[in-house]
Amino acid sequence: MTNPPLPFGEALRAGLGEPGDARMLESSPRSRVWRIAPAGRPAVLKQLVEGPDAEERYGREVAALRIAARAGAAGTPVVPALLGTDPEERVLVLELVDDRRPPADWIVDYAEALARLHATAEPGDTGSLPRWQGPTQADATAFLTLADALGAPVAPGVAGELDALVHRLAHAPGNALLHGDPCPGNDLHTADGIRFIDFEQASLGNGLMELAYLRIGFPTCWCVTAAARPLLDRATHAYRAAWHTATGTELDDTGLADACAGWLIRGDALVQRAHRGTTDHLARVPDEDWTWGTTTARGRLVHRLGAVAELTTDHPELAGLGTLATDLRDRMLTRWPRLEPVPAKRPWYTQ
Repeated sequence: MTNPPLPFGEALRAGLGEPGDARMLESSPRSRVWRIAPAGRPAVLKQLVEGPDAEERYGREVAALRIAARAGAAGTPVVPALLGTDPEERVLVLELVDDRRPPADWIVDYAEALARLHATAEPGDTGSLPRWQGPTQADATAFLTLADALGAPVAPGVAGELDALVHRLAHAPGNALLHGDPCPGNDLHTADGIRFIDFEQASLGNGLMELAYLRIGFPTCWCVTAAARPLLDRATHAYRAAWHTATGTELDDTGLADACAGWLIRGDALVQRAHRGTTDHLARVPDEDWTWGTTTARGRLVHRLGAVAELTTDHPELAGLGTLATDLRDRMLTRWPRLEPVPAKRPWYTQ
């Protein structure tokens, strides 16, 4: 199959020089990526392919990269430098970052860099990116229907708790720059820190929605991992410290349980992006299991139920959900005793 022509037009040539030898790289179905060397400088060219949301994804990525570049002006960058753009072709040219295999405790540096990324957004950025969108009432209803299908009794107050949760998440304060898909693999580990890439789903919102990834198991990602408690505590401390250094304010993490519960009830967080918004995926769980990345849908759900149960013990607004999560998790493990825990390590890390 012949590769498509390199979309490196006259404006990019005028600003960056000739692209040099171009080599096409593996990428997602939503983009084409080449390694190039304009004026001898190694770089990456990314083109968003045609699709119903291509213009939006391109706009989000460019806006997010420009906001995130502020971290580099103040110290260590958290994204590759944006060298050039061609909006008509939906092309961006980025600095080539030499990444290396993440260490065993990668999640600590990841959390520190994530906090610095979140902190780059400023009040004036409002409107430059969409607001983060949380779960809906339909998600809450689907979760309760799943509990009923698996025989888990739902206490009278739980439906009200979920209604209130959906409302709180829809109005969660904060203007952090959210990556949108901060997965293992979208974090490049370099000699002087982590660079995040692929901001096609970036938004503005509360940073806890992505800090929750560490506990809930990277819900939008193929690579689910569950850090051991000491590593999770170190990572949370690293995020909190980096946030304070970058903003001068203490992190208010009282909404972390809300963020994790929000990811729990979203059926679309059980499937890859191409399948989201197509059906009620929670309704599939009693009758089928499917593998995505490092675990199965039921494996993801069991892990999330455990995380939410732990966070909501004696929680003033989610105690009923915590009890239900514990019961539902026990029922799933009894019904499907061969379910494996999600991995504790990134799949490409070996000691």
